[in-house]
Amino acid sequence: MNQLTFHRYHGLGNDYLVCHQSVAKQLSNQQIQRICDRHYGIGSDGLLIDIDEDEIATLRIINPDGSEAEKSGNGLRIYARYLFDIGRVSHDPFLVNTLGGQVRCEVKAGAHQVVVEMGRANFSPAALPALVDGDTALALPLTIGGHTLSATLVSMGNPHCVIRVEKLDLELVKQLGSEIENLAIFPKRSNVQFVEVIDNSNINIGIWERGAGYTLASGSSSCAAASAMRKLGLVGDNVTVHMPGGTLNISFYDDFMVKMEGPVQKISTSTLDEDCFFDM
Repeated sequence: MNQLTFHRYHGLGNDYLVCHQSVAKQLSNQQIQRICDRHYGIGSDGLLIDIDEDEIATLRIINPDGSEAEKSGNGLRIYARYLFDIGRVSHDPFLVNTLGGQVRCEVKAGAHQVVVEMGRANFSPAALPALVDGDTALALPLTIGGHTLSATLVSMGNPHCVIRVEKLDLELVKQLGSEIENLAIFPKRSNVQFVEVIDNSNINIGIWERGAGYTLASGSSSCAAASAMRKLGLVGDNVTVHMPGGTLNISFYDDFMVKMEGPVQKISTSTLDEDCFFDM
């Protein structure tokens, strides 16, 4: 193997490793899972792969379980900061291609705040996809583990099942998240958010991320949760999303186009030793 170099960043405690495609091409899916493992590898909430074959940068996102995600808000902010750090972009807005669609990013002065225009929230169940009849699912009843829940389904280029609750209980998120993620109505599984509306401009959320499990923060989850509450008429056009890892600012324009702004910090650059894979 050639040198395996990874750059580690976090956005509100949601941490990712970033590598160039030349590194990723040397790795099997099983090896990527090992690298993301917090006990046997470097540890992360996923791997971001930088593909620089075209003028517009392309991002691939691999979850810790080896599955591929269409889009990640925190991942996009981290990738934007990485592109800025290596000198590929400036403070001017730039485009990034993902499986979940093209987005526009901007690294703000100081490089610690990144804005991502995440695209339009789509409330059609078919967009997730979800095996649910109707043009929208804004109060879908779910009975999980003895709990009766009301779900709003929304796609941000990746699937989200948003559960509104009167009071956020993170233990309930951990308890029910996996079961909701893997419901038969979600053939490609789903991200899950439990949401407590504080007021017209603030919500609390707990996150179960598809392929990663319980996470401290998520950008696309914040966008989906805010979009669902906006669709239900419970919040306005500017929403602060509060998560265990911190806060993100979500704003809406032009019929549910979603803009996200939040922090990114670099943790380290490291070289992985091949001995990590000796028993594989």
